[in-house]
Amino acid sequence: MTKKRDVISIHIGQCGVQVANACWELFCLEHGIQPDGYLYRGFNITAAENPNAFFTELGHGKYVPRAVIVDLEPTVIDEIRTGTYRQLFHPEQLISGKEDA
Repeated sequence: MTKKRDVISIHIGQCGVQVANACWELFCLEHGIQPDGYLYRGFNITAAENPNAFFTELGHGKYVPRAVIVDLEPTVIDEIRTGTYRQLFHPEQLISGKEDA
């Protein structure tokens, strides 16, 4: 019997947030997930490409990263909130302060 392995990533600070942005873009490309969290049309998931290690699949077929992104200064996280992958993350996953640290 094989064990299911799940990855939870925690990204902290400006560098962590910038790395998260790049990593999740790559994870989406590798697993056939569009910036809005849905699979690309016609993408067939193989065992090697199974996104369930990095993503949680919601009931309606949307994938959400298993991640928390934190920074006291909101500017860098705001780039994710307004960027190409803004629909990928749930707002509760993006935690920021109210002003410059």
